[in-house]
Amino acid sequence: MRLSGLDIARFLAFSGMVLVNFRIAAEVPATTDLPSLFTTLLEGRAAALFVILAGIGTALANPPAAILFRRAIFLFVLGLINLTIFDADILHFYALYFICALPVLTWPSQKLILLAGGVTMGGFLALITLNYDAGWDWESYTYQDFWTVSGFLRHSFFNGWHPVLPWVAFFFIGMAVGRLDLATPCTQHRLMVWGTAATLAGLIPSLLVHDPELAELVTTAPIPPTPFYILSASGSALAMVGLCLWAGPKIANGLMGRAMALAGRQSLTLYLTHILLGMGLLEELGWLNGSLSSGAIFLYSLGFILVCLIYALIWQLVGKRGPLEALMRRTAG
Repeated sequence: MRLSGLDIARFLAFSGMVLVNFRIAAEVPATTDLPSLFTTLLEGRAAALFVILAGIGTALANPPAAILFRRAIFLFVLGLINLTIFDADILHFYALYFICALPVLTWPSQKLILLAGGVTMGGFLALITLNYDAGWDWESYTYQDFWTVSGFLRHSFFNGWHPVLPWVAFFFIGMAVGRLDLATPCTQHRLMVWGTAATLAGLIPSLLVHDPELAELVTTAPIPPTPFYILSASGSALAMVGLCLWAGPKIANGLMGRAMALAGRQSLTLYLTHILLGMGLLEELGWLNGSLSSGAIFLYSLGFILVCLIYALIWQLVGKRGPLEALMRRTAG
């Protein structure tokens, strides 16, 4: 049985990434108005939800290691191509998460949670002992030596946009959650309650620490990714998964719910579309220079999301899967 709530959660994660990425691409500074505050709240959390959903999907599908490896290669190549136009690509990181998951596909949930904790602390140890600024030009948010072996490895595993240490922890958490009985209200309520508790617990240290140097080590911002960010972002992601699983059957038969679920099944296609078409249109209109207000880029993002929903409703008449999803299934199994 397909869980429509997971498809809806994927669509919401995609929508969050659209709001965040369009504002970053348009160089719109964060302000105190409501659209900007809402978008800032989503930074690092929409992407974390995406990765946790990938882990849940992997656990539910239980693919053979060979198929998961081929999908990793497909996403890695696609991600490298995307990197030529979008520095913050997440697809090649997905590929690395898949490869890291290969040895632990059959591990029980308890061991996966312990592994996620170990990965998180390993990332924190690297953060406090190594130079996190290496390779970065923080003025332009560009990575200077990405296309070298050392730069690529450093970016991929330590200080890139979504480095394996500690971001793969989200994937392992998703795999552990995917082994639960997600269709039962009890599980859904537990995800909402414990997810909310973890979200708040991760925020507490940043509220108590006022020393600027120590504050960087307890922040819940995605850059740098501290254990408190992993805890809080995991919590908000799991709470959203629980909420969507609970609400999914109730709204899936309505037009909006159906459109959201259909769009969520094409998250890979829509992810690249928001870069090629969404950001491409911003560039053609000359809006990648900070000239837009936070409200204007917010409305542009919502308009793009609405177009994606309409597209998903129309595409179901053409094919069962999105174009890139069908291509990946054909080439990688």
